[in-house]
Amino acid sequence: MADTPPQLRPDPDRPGWWQASGDWTLANAATLQRRILASGGGDGLDARGIGHLDASGAMLLWRLGEALGLPDDAVALRDDHRALFDTVRGICRNPQREPRRDWGLHAMLARIGWTVQDNAREVLALLGFGGQTLLTALRIAFKPWRWRVTSTVAHMESVGLDAVPLVALLSFMVGAVVAFLGAEVLADFGASIFVVELVGISFLREFGVLLTAVLLAGRTASAFTAQIGAMQSGEEIDAIRTLGLDPIELLVLPRLVALVIMLPLLAFIAMMSGIAGGVVIGSTMLGISPDMFIARLHETMEVRHFLTGLAKAPVFAIVIGLIGCLEGLQVQGTAQSVGERTTSSVVQTISLVILIDAFAALWFMEMGW
Repeated sequence: MADTPPQLRPDPDRPGWWQASGDWTLANAATLQRRILASGGGDGLDARGIGHLDASGAMLLWRLGEALGLPDDAVALRDDHRALFDTVRGICRNPQREPRRDWGLHAMLARIGWTVQDNAREVLALLGFGGQTLLTALRIAFKPWRWRVTSTVAHMESVGLDAVPLVALLSFMVGAVVAFLGAEVLADFGASIFVVELVGISFLREFGVLLTAVLLAGRTASAFTAQIGAMQSGEEIDAIRTLGLDPIELLVLPRLVALVIMLPLLAFIAMMSGIAGGVVIGSTMLGISPDMFIARLHETMEVRHFLTGLAKAPVFAIVIGLIGCLEGLQVQGTAQSVGERTTSSVVQTISLVILIDAFAALWFMEMGW
């Protein structure tokens, strides 16, 4: 139906009162606004003659009452219009303020809190998984028929033997860089010969085992997570449990044992490769022959440096193996979850390996080792 034009005129029977009639709707808002501005003052408003009233008309009616200086009880309304008018009047008198911008501070704090809580859960899960793995290993330690020898040897090949070229090459290059940079600094003091001690101590104590652990953290931990995660996604882990087998005994222990055996061997190869890089730089750029380099290394190096570096290898192997397998078992069953857990595995293992190495270096230094 077509709107009835709105009317606003003085009440002929009551001086000082105004009468409102017609349809007070959004379509007539412009006309009503002009009449409200020209209305002046008054003692009351009779709005019972209004036909259709929407939210815009109720707001204009409230503005009219404010322009006339009328109290709330001086506006007469139909019963079916009273609820709408009261609601609009409350909104107009108490407008919602726009929330103050916090420039992302609350979101940042919330994300930090969530991250701390998530990391705490990951630490507790890792400790619990490590204890469960230890109990499983103790349970089968005296039952040789339950050892997965074939699986362990296969993982030793993929973890250790296949990684030898990469570990040797990168350690050789890092050893050459350390020797070159050290020689550049020591040459200013006429002490280029001390590059032998620099390369020897750095690789025997730190770089050899740390480079190996970081490489295996990126290479092996991700492989463990992807392999076990794919099995979890394909419900093969559930099938193993249904057959009465223990996934930790079947999948985790062979990988963990292979890492514990192979990482010290790879660390030894990294130490020798790094020293070989120093020998090459010394013979080609510093005038230190290989025989002189090795002889000085033999005179100045102590066995404790080698043992200090090698002692950290089993710890790094356990950390890498546990995190890689745990993240694989936590896959939720989707391809996206496999990718997320693989990324998390690499980040956690590298971070934890470097953190443990830093604390170990401080502890060995305080102990005088």
